[in-house]
Amino acid sequence: MTSAFDAYRTSYESVVEESIAFSGLEHGFFLDAKADLLADVFERHFGTRRPNLLDVGCGVGLLHRRLIGIVSEMAGTDPSPESVARAESENPSNLYRLQQGGTLSFGDRTFDATLAVCVFHHVPVAERSGLLVEMRRVTRPGGLVTIIEHNPWNPLTRLAVSRCPFDHDAVLLGARETRTLLAQQGLRDISSRHFLAFPFRRPWVRSVEKVFGQVPLGAQFLTCGTA
Repeated sequence: MTSAFDAYRTSYESVVEESIAFSGLEHGFFLDAKADLLADVFERHFGTRRPNLLDVGCGVGLLHRRLIGIVSEMAGTDPSPESVARAESENPSNLYRLQQGGTLSFGDRTFDATLAVCVFHHVPVAERSGLLVEMRRVTRPGGLVTIIEHNPWNPLTRLAVSRCPFDHDAVLLGARETRTLLAQQGLRDISSRHFLAFPFRRPWVRSVEKVFGQVPLGAQFLTCGTA
């Protein structure tokens, strides 16, 4: 996986754009949707206090500029040296570290929140629990562990994944399986919310998706639990 993502340091956005071209939407639309949802989830959990965040499997860091104002400090880690190098160059105020092996190179209870966005479908099934153990280890008690993933029940999501070259190794996992992973690590108050059910920008979309977030209609879902 590392060498594959190294090859997409400069072309990551164009490759994603090609895989989702059938939707008529640009990649930024999906990044904005994630940022908006994270802002809502973090506000509900932390109130007015902005958490410091570790983004696990951060890639080239495209989401990070959209999280300014939502988090207080940001760190990222990824096994791809080329991706980390680009993330550092484009987000110089953030801390980035290369992830080597299955251990996150941060101390225990360092972050208020940890996040993995479309990462777990690249992780071999037998290694997913280990990564989650590490995410919980570096999360402070009372903090939030959050996973965003593709919804395998959405046919358009499956089409986009099948068209994306660096998703050739993808083994999709659903919200129920993700909640089980979090529960196995002793996380509390676990919940899931599906989003991107309506592929356009309208003021009412966020409100409607909150109501129907438990129904697996959206292209992606967010699952989180309290450490």
